[in-house]
Amino acid sequence: MKSNLKSWLLLALLACIWGSSFILMKKGMYNDQHRQIFSSLQVGALRMLLAGLVLLPFTIQVLRQLKSRKDLFYFATVGVCGNFIPAFLFTYAETHISSGLAGIMNSFTPIFTLLVGYLFFSNKITRYQLIGTIIGFCGITILVFNTGGVQTNGQELLPSLAIVLATFLYGISLNTIKFKLGAYKPIHVAAGGFGMVFIPSIIGLFAFDTLDVFNHHPDAWSGFTAIAILAIVGTAFAVFLFNGIIQSSSALFASSVTYLIPIVAVIIGTYFHERITSTQVISMFIVISGVILANYGQLLFKKGSQNP
Repeated sequence: MKSNLKSWLLLALLACIWGSSFILMKKGMYNDQHRQIFSSLQVGALRMLLAGLVLLPFTIQVLRQLKSRKDLFYFATVGVCGNFIPAFLFTYAETHISSGLAGIMNSFTPIFTLLVGYLFFSNKITRYQLIGTIIGFCGITILVFNTGGVQTNGQELLPSLAIVLATFLYGISLNTIKFKLGAYKPIHVAAGGFGMVFIPSIIGLFAFDTLDVFNHHPDAWSGFTAIAILAIVGTAFAVFLFNGIIQSSSALFASSVTYLIPIVAVIIGTYFHERITSTQVISMFIVISGVILANYGQLLFKKGSQNP
């Protein structure tokens, strides 16, 4: 009983950490008067660099314990698709849409994970996963076109599609981890991925004139604090926490955090006076319903069919 309670508490903590990452992106870019501190490109570069620095000791371990040179390509895939490009896509998107909405749209990830696994990794898909994916895509379509609707003259459509692309890339990364890097510990997979994009992050730091912000902007350090929390707590610490949940319960239980993250993101966004429409909330529940059916449908309906 105590172990079960501990797992739920850890899951709630992880949901709060990852759910708050979207507002931290916003706080890294804008001050309280909504004036820009760091650009979306600068936030992305700083986030990747700081996370890479924290995980650098584990990256060195990975290089020493590398099982095959081919694995470097897979680590690069995880680094680019699971970390580097999405970091810039999400910050770009949040220059136009709310952090709460970005959190909702992050729930597309499990749907794309199933789809990419089926299309590119020859992973079988069950009837419930297919139905859940269709339901999820209905929610995605409603959400994207509601976000970029007539009210905004379509200005938010491109940023919304940027998040769709980011979650698709997450799907590639997660399938690469599952089918190509299963022999490595999760912390080593994360460190290996960040290690492969560490040098590009350093290049980005200077190419985007990030250091000039520290010299000229009065709110630079407050923005940097938000980015540092995002990189260190939301990445390095969260990986340890996620691994702890898997060890104390199961991977399936740990994946339940996917359903809690958008709820936390919406609550935090609302607290900071961000606007979320009822249609967007309904779309979120449609997507989450599809994800639940895809992940748990066979288990739920199997139990139901056993009842007298």
